[in-house]
Amino acid sequence: MASYCSLLYAGVFLPIVLLAYGVMPQRHRSKVLLAASYVFFWSVSGKLIVFLLASTLSLHHCGLWLGTVQDEQTAALAAAPREERRAVRARYRRQLRRVLAFALLLHIGTLLTLKYAAFFSTNLDRALDALRLPVSVPVPAFVLPIGISFYTLQAAGYLIDVYRGSMRADRNLGRLALFLGFFPQIMEGPICRYDQTAHALWEGRPLCWQNITFGMQRILFGFFKKIVIADRLNILIQNVFAEHIQYDGGVIALAMVCYTCQLYMEFSGTMDVVIGSAEMFGVRLPENFRQPFFAQSIQEFWMRWHITLGAWLRDYVFYPLSLSGPLKKLTGAARRHLGGHFGPLLAGAAALLTVWLCNGLWHGAGWQYIFFGLYHFALILLAGLTAPLTQRVTAALPGGRDAAPYRVLRILRTGLLVCVGELFFRANGLRAGLSMFRRMVTDFTLQSVSDGSVLSLGMDRYDFFIVLVAVLVVLAVSVLRERGVPLRAGLARQHIVLRWAVYYAAILAVVIFGAYGVGYVPVDPIYAAF
Repeated sequence: MASYCSLLYAGVFLPIVLLAYGVMPQRHRSKVLLAASYVFFWSVSGKLIVFLLASTLSLHHCGLWLGTVQDEQTAALAAAPREERRAVRARYRRQLRRVLAFALLLHIGTLLTLKYAAFFSTNLDRALDALRLPVSVPVPAFVLPIGISFYTLQAAGYLIDVYRGSMRADRNLGRLALFLGFFPQIMEGPICRYDQTAHALWEGRPLCWQNITFGMQRILFGFFKKIVIADRLNILIQNVFAEHIQYDGGVIALAMVCYTCQLYMEFSGTMDVVIGSAEMFGVRLPENFRQPFFAQSIQEFWMRWHITLGAWLRDYVFYPLSLSGPLKKLTGAARRHLGGHFGPLLAGAAALLTVWLCNGLWHGAGWQYIFFGLYHFALILLAGLTAPLTQRVTAALPGGRDAAPYRVLRILRTGLLVCVGELFFRANGLRAGLSMFRRMVTDFTLQSVSDGSVLSLGMDRYDFFIVLVAVLVVLAVSVLRERGVPLRAGLARQHIVLRWAVYYAAILAVVIFGAYGVGYVPVDPIYAAF
């Protein structure tokens, strides 16, 4: 069961789980979800399920440990005289920090070891060789469990929330296990907070026809985006990125745009399947996308793309760093010397840089991912530095910043910058990315279009036409969503004939125009690899 967008998942596994869940008494439904989650994870990871089990057990123990220290603190404060309470708080705060540090070391340390040890060892060995030092660093080889980047962040968020006192540690091991390993989200997210899903998952809500209908709608739309668009683009993208030296800048630009489209359709389509699956059980997972290509700036784009990762980095990395003592002092000094705009902006750049380094490395162990993070950091910082100037310039335009032509221009500019970032993201290493970007800028021609050689890259006219029409369908749906039109509720209210005509049309579109069968290699989920 390698993908959510597969017949085995949607046609066999999910219906069986729904049936078992529906016939069980309410008190046992959460156990059905927990058992299904571990069966699913075992099917995709095999014996590597031991990492999920170890993470769950240590999370439960460390959470209770933090809770015990907090209870001791409360009792000590109640018994201490007023003049001694500050010292009591300080003593227990240090103890809580040590427990939290130990717990985070277990979880994030495991992720760092499995995912990044080989990368850092390889680069350290190269550096020592460049310095002509007679030292060799062994390069370890670890197998990376699927989904570990996602459930590790969920575990870390839970521990930090317990440490902060914003929630109590859960004594129920089963509920914590289901929160961490819920099968629709274990491979690709979204990254949930404990208070968003844990109790809803454990409650065992009865099946509801509306939830099942809405979930099926969303799953079907996710299949459409993944199989009809993303998988059909895959052959062209693989051919160009693997042999980019053979192609001119026009072909590279085409592959860059196609990959950006593929990544969005793949990831957002999978999120549709994931959120639709959870919705069938009455569980509302947080949205991970909100029409990102309507964003008018890179900062806004990242508020619409992979929303849960951005929110996690904001709440658990950016804010703690920004509010730390050293950065607060730096911000105050910078404000006095540089003013109310540039002072806080430059002082906060340290926290922003850390966030984007984490963002880049979270996606993978490679210099192209680090560059990807630094690229977006530079764009956001540059936008902040030039904000006063751009505000003065745009205020002089007819209609100001809200003028339709200017909004469209900003959307197109943001889309182009995003595509360039995704070029480096997809490239087979940073050197390959720089080479492809250089060729795209210095050797851009449309000869491959005029002579028809673009049709030899893995997609013929029929493929391009299907992708274009399908993208226009997704664009139309996105426009309506951006305008707040309740599409799913509106469709559910239509006459049964019209409603099922739309459903059958979508099913037939996936069956007829989907990229599968002879000549197509199944495409593994992109984000599951991260």
